[in-house]
Amino acid sequence: QVQLVESGGGLVQPGGSLRLSCTASGSITGFVAMNWYRQPPGKERELVAFISSGGATNYAESVKGRFTISRDNAKNTVYLRMNDLKPEDTAVYYCNAGRGFDNDPWGQGTQVTVSS
Repeated sequence: QVQLVESGGGLVQPGGSLRLSCTASGSITGFVAMNWYRQPPGKERELVAFISSGGATNYAESVKGRFTISRDNAKNTVYLRMNDLKPEDTAVYYCNAGRGFDNDPWGQGTQVTVSS
């Protein structure tokens, strides 16, 4: 099974930016979509953004206009550019390949903390 590794998380002040990366151990082109999820402290995991194999994208309402998902198939990598970060964006961010099912490939998560 493809393994996913996230990177790029960290501590940032409100209004700041981060770019998360998710690099797969193999090709990502065979997956129907590549997804970014997040799990805020004490809350359920939620879908943040996805990009289909054809390049179509969609975003949670809470991040529209601030986050951008993109993919580089040649590098087996998906990115999440996050601008104008808010404290409520604080969460562990997870990369997923497929449809978000438990038996899909998932990364280990990367912590994003937005705080002054």
